[in-house]
Amino acid sequence: MEQEFMDRVGPVIDATIRSLAIKKFIGDPIAGDRHSRNTSIISSAYKRHGRILETALRESLRDSNRHRVWQEGAFKVSRAADQLVNSQSDDECRRTTLPYGDSTIRTIQIDMIAFDDADQTLRAYEVKRGNGKFDAGKIRSIRRDLLCAQVLLKSYGEVFKIAPVAAQSKIIFYYGIRSIPKPWSLVKEELDEHFGYPVTPKIEQANDYFRAKLHELLEAA
Repeated sequence: MEQEFMDRVGPVIDATIRSLAIKKFIGDPIAGDRHSRNTSIISSAYKRHGRILETALRESLRDSNRHRVWQEGAFKVSRAADQLVNSQSDDECRRTTLPYGDSTIRTIQIDMIAFDDADQTLRAYEVKRGNGKFDAGKIRSIRRDLLCAQVLLKSYGEVFKIAPVAAQSKIIFYYGIRSIPKPWSLVKEELDEHFGYPVTPKIEQANDYFRAKLHELLEAA
């Protein structure tokens, strides 16, 4: 099972390393070419690591016998949802359901949607590294998308014939620095209990592979 997991995740990591290896950089007169190259690679690796975490989580949960998981690249946000989340409290948004697909004004990418057969709940997840704080503008944008997903998610499930009894929108700050508070957010130490399945060992297996490949690339200069 572990090898099957890495068969799915490994190619994503390998492609990331290849893209980092050909990345253009501007040499700094103080740092010199070697350190300038490595600084550029590391900076890009931080940004691309989020996709690896997202892929590793989604693929690890595929091995659970109680979850159905997928990515939604164009979740439709209606005008009503956009207006509502700016006028209601977070708790009110949690209790509100709006029809999905009406008067779409924009779309958002949802990193993972999971339907849990055990509790019949549909959940949407955004995955962030959570190793640093976002600025106030970015936090407002994250919160807005999180709440829009919340008020539309149950209806989204019904449109696609899932019929969940409940829906929850969550954001994962993997390394523990929450830009959005509980109960909307999760961190690494909470994931296994939340999913009722040990996802973190597999995510860390992917992280170990990415780390080893990244260090090889840095030392190759």
